[in-house]
Amino acid sequence: MVLILAAAFVVGVVCSLIGGALGGVLVGGKDLGAGLAATMGGFYGPLAGVAGVAIGLIVLVLIH
Repeated sequence: MVLILAAAFVVGVVCSLIGGALGGVLVGGKDLGAGLAATMGGFYGPLAGVAGVAIGLIVLVLIH
């Protein structure tokens, strides 16, 4: 059970990092440049993503 939760956490963090980078490029790619926008999105994306994944996993453990 712990291994599954750890794997789900890692997948969630990686997906939030990728989503943040893609979102950064889509939103600020023209103004900042794609590299800087992806870097900033990759940094700020997981700030909310990690919290959401952690809360979601806690809720799933409590429900199960």
